[in-house]
Amino acid sequence: MHHVLARITFKPEAAAQGLAIMTELSARSREEKNCVSYVVYRQAEAPHVFQTVEAWTDKAAADAHMTTPHVGAAVAAAGPLFGAPPEILAWTQLA
Repeated sequence: MHHVLARITFKPEAAAQGLAIMTELSARSREEKNCVSYVVYRQAEAPHVFQTVEAWTDKAAADAHMTTPHVGAAVAAAGPLFGAPPEILAWTQLA
């Protein structure tokens, strides 16, 4: 299993738009064949900051996810609204 955590920070004034983008992205991502889990969290004290916690069958599945039309659409819509570059990191589960 391959785990990915992504921190997505929108401009504070774009929090509502960010929520819509992240909600659509997560719904479409969970429909992918090799998606085991895709959960989006929103920071309690900073509603413009989102965190995805993703599990994919393997690294190839996570890499393929990044090339899907719905990821491309989300990045295109979110790009002008980003408050910081996305931080997307692979993790190994320990416990």
